Amino acid sequence: MITIITILTLNVISIATKIDGYVVYCPCMGRFGNQADQFLGALAFSKGINRTLVLPPWVEYRYGEMRSIQVPFDTYFNVNSLKDYHQVVTMEYFMKNIAPEIWPPHKRISFCYTQRIGEIDNSCNAKSGNPFGPFWDTFNIDFVKSEFYGPLNYDAHNANMMELWRNNYPSSQWPVLAFTGAPASFPVQSENVHLQRYVTWNSDILNKSKLFIKNNFKGGGFLGIHLRNGQDWVKACQHVADSPKLFAAAQCVGYKNERGKLTSSMCLPQKSEIIKQVKRALKKHKDIKYIFVASDSNHMTEDFGIALQYLDVSVQRLKPSNPHLDLAILGQANYFIGNCVSSFTAFVKRERDVKGLPSEFWSFPERKKNKHEEL
Repeated sequence: MITIITILTLNVISIATKIDGYVVYCPCMGRFGNQADQFLGALAFSKGINRTLVLPPWVEYRYGEMRSIQVPFDTYFNVNSLKDYHQVVTMEYFMKNIAPEIWPPHKRISFCYTQRIGEIDNSCNAKSGNPFGPFWDTFNIDFVKSEFYGPLNYDAHNANMMELWRNNYPSSQWPVLAFTGAPASFPVQSENVHLQRYVTWNSDILNKSKLFIKNNFKGGGFLGIHLRNGQDWVKACQHVADSPKLFAAAQCVGYKNERGKLTSSMCLPQKSEIIKQVKRALKKHKDIKYIFVASDSNHMTEDFGIALQYLDVSVQRLKPSNPHLDLAILGQANYFIGNCVSSFTAFVKRERDVKGLPSEFWSFPERKKNKHEEL
């Protein structure tokens, strides 16, 4: 009798925890940092509504290319580590092995909060514009109609909201929820930041980063720094005054600006400020003999060379540029200085927090000036 009850109990638990249906989406907002922020939210959302998350390829933009390039998720990251949190499959596997059976072309419906401007009236226009069109075209996906899910939202930590999703869109009738954009907020919700621990580099990226560190940082630790200073960033930072929560600023000032006010120097620090802060870090961490610089534009290698010529440090960068390898290297630095407003920095900071590694930000918190301080 006990054995029978145990078996029945296990069966009930199995049925209750069975994951039904799939979530598919286009990571169509911004570049990698933004996509990574929203990925954490999409992961939490999928778990909240008890559906397998289909891992989208990363949307990338190459110089001279008119259309976005879709790079498979596992080109950079380990899929298995995500399964420690929730069930996932790659988009490539889903379209080849699962979609033909449960999501045939005549049943493909795009989801959006409300209608989007485009060629078709009263539609999500899920393929209108770049990267939307190129993303779905990569998998030969066309949509037969649209579904507006407003006023529902993506807050995975609102149990009532998750129940509404499950009730309104049961997997028996809606096996696939295909979202026009990520079912997640930007920046990442504070409740989802901890999910970074499940996002780990694959062996290829990890081995390349360790090899670079081994070959270039012999006999000492290294300081990793991220400089955001391209022309698009310069323009974005002009909006600091009227955008107190600009991009990833919450990682410094808090989601309600409870930890301070966003300043221009936090977004776009002057060269002199950067050099002073690097010198302070070197003075504090005397075991550091190298500086690794990641940047979207000016790596300031010449500036550092001049400013630090009397210190026993060497400045390194990747050539040619490789943003994902930059991220993997920065995540292993003995110490890190990043940009408060940048979602690229935010990815590094989250990974380092998981590992318990120290970090700080340019010009934050604001330092009280000391005229006697030696720089």
